[in-house]
Amino acid sequence: MANLKDIKKRIGSVKNTQQITKAMKMVSAAKLRRSQEAVVAARPYADKIGEVLSSLAAREDTEAHPLLEARAKGRSLVVLMTADRGLCGGFNGNVSKAAERFVKNNPEGYEAIDLMIIGRKGNEYLKNRCGENIVKVHQNIGVISYSTAALLGQEVVKMYADETYDAVYIIYNAFQSAIAQEVTINQLLPIVPKEVEEGVHVAQYIYEPGRGEVLEQLLPKHVEVQIFRALLESVASEHGARMSAMDSASKNASEMIGKLTLQYNRARQAAITSELMEIISGAESIK
Repeated sequence: MANLKDIKKRIGSVKNTQQITKAMKMVSAAKLRRSQEAVVAARPYADKIGEVLSSLAAREDTEAHPLLEARAKGRSLVVLMTADRGLCGGFNGNVSKAAERFVKNNPEGYEAIDLMIIGRKGNEYLKNRCGENIVKVHQNIGVISYSTAALLGQEVVKMYADETYDAVYIIYNAFQSAIAQEVTINQLLPIVPKEVEEGVHVAQYIYEPGRGEVLEQLLPKHVEVQIFRALLESVASEHGARMSAMDSASKNASEMIGKLTLQYNRARQAAITSELMEIISGAESIK
């Protein structure tokens, strides 16, 4: 049976770990509230601009702007969003595995697929599995702001406009609730026209100052907004997943403390019984 001192030391160690997991849960819960509010505020604008530009793409010639141009399925880019830290359950693993399947299975039939990874954990998972496909890694982005998304969006738009890539996809965890995140794969470029139902009147837009100027401003902005939304969704999902993981870890620690305490009491009882037997045996031997 384990030594009493060793069991007591293990109980103390588990209690210290439990204090850490409880603190991490509280921190993630506080961050989750702020992140959730940011996601809820960003969704309507992102949805509306996506709806308008999708509708706009259906009414315009694909040659009106490079971002509307559908090309042959040559080389595509996948923007993967993960976290820089772990201890958040299956958050990083689920989205990284989805990216790995997308690259290896190539469901859209591209000649080649490259990866742009945001977050250290995604890079750690994929560098030994799809290392030859990774072209860029962004780590330690810090606080998510629109300016960050704008820089990423400008980078993606430039690569697509220069015809380095013929399509761009984005893979991230969409926030559902504190305990649920959904791995989402969206086509970012080219902008896919919205299907118009048969018999529905298609309105014609009047551009001011002109079609070229309007499209030149709106289309890149759309890419930036969608990336910004995905970043916010990913961060909120990360905090929700970490809060749930730390809650489970704290409960597991409580169960382990209970088992170790029972083991400690049994060991102590056995030691006391053994000492009593020795005393009784010694007393009988001197009679």
